[in-house]
Amino acid sequence: MIQPNLVTVSVFRRNFGRRYTDLPVDLIESDALRIDCSGTYMRPEQYDLCPGDIVRWRQGERFIEAVISAVRRDERSVHAELSGSHPLPPEFFPY
Repeated sequence: MIQPNLVTVSVFRRNFGRRYTDLPVDLIESDALRIDCSGTYMRPEQYDLCPGDIVRWRQGERFIEAVISAVRRDERSVHAELSGSHPLPPEFFPY
């Protein structure tokens, strides 16, 4: 059985630094991300995601960057709205 690719993001907070490196997410698009907590030990309120945090992820050969504009939590998941999504320069190195 072929396993789906693990999709991860890195999250940075201004005036703080890196919050998460390679945080697994269930959905990442140019305007939203979602983490489904069903069947895991983590609860939505345990994820420290805030408006203003910078999110970076790999899409093909390029890295994409966006800013979290809103965060919503329900019983089973975390939803973040993203804004300002744009590709980073090809020479960008994440670490």
